[in-house]
Amino acid sequence: MELKWTSKALSDLARLYEFLALVNRGAAARTVQSLAAAPASLLANPRIGERLEEFEAREVRRILVGHYEMRYEIQESTLYVLRLWHTREDR
Repeated sequence: MELKWTSKALSDLARLYEFLALVNRGAAARTVQSLAAAPASLLANPRIGERLEEFEAREVRRILVGHYEMRYEIQESTLYVLRLWHTREDR
């Protein structure tokens, strides 16, 4: 299985870093590193995340990484990271 990040997911990582870095650059870097590493564990077991029924025609799932929600889609042999955000954000 191959892992790919969408441009929106990469923008989410940058946005989260910029927000956290205003308070603590070290914590911001650790958080982003943790979020960036999380999908690697999905490659061995991609269907471990909760399936989101509102995307019924597609196989979109979500996992929680600490206080962050990560949404991803499985298409054949590729796992796409779609979006991520803090669970306290109004989404």
